[in-house]
Amino acid sequence: MILLFLALPALAEVERREEGNLVIEGIPEIPEEIVDQMYRYRSVRTAIIEDWAADGEGMLISTRFGETYQLHWVAQPAGMRRQLTFFQEPVRGASIQPDPEKETFIYSMDEGGGEFYQIHEYDLESGKHRLLTDGKSRNGGATWSNKGDRFAYYSTARNGQDWDLYVMDPDSPEDPRRVLEEGGSWVVSDWSPDDKKLLVVKYVSANESHPHVLDLESGELTEINPTEEKIAYGGGVWAKDGKGIYFTSDQGAEFQHLRYWDLEKKEFETLTGDIPWDIESIELSDDGKTLAFTANEDGIGVLYLLNTKTGERKKVPDLPLGQVYGLNFHPDNQRLAIVLNTPQTPGDIYVLNISDNSLTRWTYSEVGGLPTDEFVIPELIHYPTFDELDGKPREIPAFLFKPNKAAEKYPVVVYIHGGPESQFIPYFSSNFQYYLRELGIAVVAPNVRGSAGYGKSYLKLDNGYQREDSVKDIGALLDWIEKQPDLDSEKVAVMGGSYGGYMVLASLFHYPDRIKAGIDSVGISNFVTFLENTQDYRRDLRRVEYGD
Repeated sequence: MILLFLALPALAEVERREEGNLVIEGIPEIPEEIVDQMYRYRSVRTAIIEDWAADGEGMLISTRFGETYQLHWVAQPAGMRRQLTFFQEPVRGASIQPDPEKETFIYSMDEGGGEFYQIHEYDLESGKHRLLTDGKSRNGGATWSNKGDRFAYYSTARNGQDWDLYVMDPDSPEDPRRVLEEGGSWVVSDWSPDDKKLLVVKYVSANESHPHVLDLESGELTEINPTEEKIAYGGGVWAKDGKGIYFTSDQGAEFQHLRYWDLEKKEFETLTGDIPWDIESIELSDDGKTLAFTANEDGIGVLYLLNTKTGERKKVPDLPLGQVYGLNFHPDNQRLAIVLNTPQTPGDIYVLNISDNSLTRWTYSEVGGLPTDEFVIPELIHYPTFDELDGKPREIPAFLFKPNKAAEKYPVVVYIHGGPESQFIPYFSSNFQYYLRELGIAVVAPNVRGSAGYGKSYLKLDNGYQREDSVKDIGALLDWIEKQPDLDSEKVAVMGGSYGGYMVLASLFHYPDRIKAGIDSVGISNFVTFLENTQDYRRDLRRVEYGD
């Protein structure tokens, strides 16, 4: 609402009204015509692939009709979405049972936003669903075995803090088997092809994790590539011949590279050392012949296909500027489902034919009847900040959205992402497009130090006592805005949520004369009370970032 003050005159008298439990003071009631106008932007939807049907005849997707994301079935390209779940809470993390004889899938859902996620099962034939986990602890990361008779997952059921690993037979949910009790935060990445072992990872921080192989029969836990070096690992997919594992890591490098770990030789091969960016999502076809992966190239998603036998790698051409995610191979191994999300179009599901790079669109998400070709595509900029790198001013990457409407100077909203180990990436934001098209406000989204995507040294630049350095990057952005002839440095607002909310509060504190408004959404205002009151399972993870 603060943004509306940039476009609406202030009221002469302080207003007070009550809407349910909400008491509103000094904020004018939004005119009905603006509410109607905003509703079109708020009605924009997106679609995410959850999984292919085990027989390949259709896919399970999530999209939002109403207030929350629910699961739908789509049988063919541009086909009707058949809604399956109807809950007040959002549904996430759905995965279809690999056995085509059993038409079920599992999914995750919490209650009241408490983040104590529970795993449920849905029967596609009867439409019935049932709770599989205890209803109290935090559970997630459910991963089916190749045979489809069990799934592995993490749970805090033992003590409310540690992420232990369990294996459950969905036909006997009352008796899950705890297979790992080591303390800390552990997740399951994959099953070995024979379903006798698990690839598991102990997560310490954004800069450190430890992959292991867990023998389900003996309980033996073997660390992959043990070393004193702090390494961040990602992905984790077992090769179909069982001889090795594909994963990403930043060992000996600034960025996450795609690697292959030979289990017998106990050594790895780097497969993308020539790509100076983070490799993010990886997905292996069922026949093991093709590995799809995405690279985060300065905030832009780029899709690659790797022939695992020959090592030949090709970039998929002609994808729009934006993000590529949700990689999911069809059971025929020749088609790859992806989600494309761009500043002009919300996320929709496409299927790539890997033989000729042709794309088939499967979903057409609603955009509120708005002309998407008029939506603004951002410009990638880099602005100098207060310190130096290699003898030159360090530059901070940011995405600048400028309205298409002509104006002498545009008011500016600075959007600061959360995390902090996250990254602003160009995606479809109905809020941004509303500010741009209807209010004539420019938006700048910086990736200040501590953001992901720019190397591990950059990621660590805001840790501990360096926390305020990231706030100085906002001060440097204000300097840059002041020098731009078409941006109004006298009308700047900052906004952000969660950790981004902390950055809003810190920026308002340090630069009160340069910022006219701020929106802090569930931000951290006190790190001491945050650590005291956050859930036990999060506390140690956050100490690495914020100190103690």
